[in-house]
Amino acid sequence: MIEVSSEKWISLEDAAEYLCVKPVTIRDWIKKGKGIPARKIGRKWAFKISELDEWVKSGGSAIE
Repeated sequence: MIEVSSEKWISLEDAAEYLCVKPVTIRDWIKKGKGIPARKIGRKWAFKISELDEWVKSGGSAIE
């Protein structure tokens, strides 16, 4: 059976606002393979807040 999540996807701009960074920072993390949980839907990037929270908790957003 397939599990369906009711959590909505947010845009790159919304994810940047949620993480208090600029959209260019999110794009840079994606480009550099920093592990940010992003999905390409059509031509746009999409994110789930719960996945972003887990990524931050795991230290993925730490500056190296």
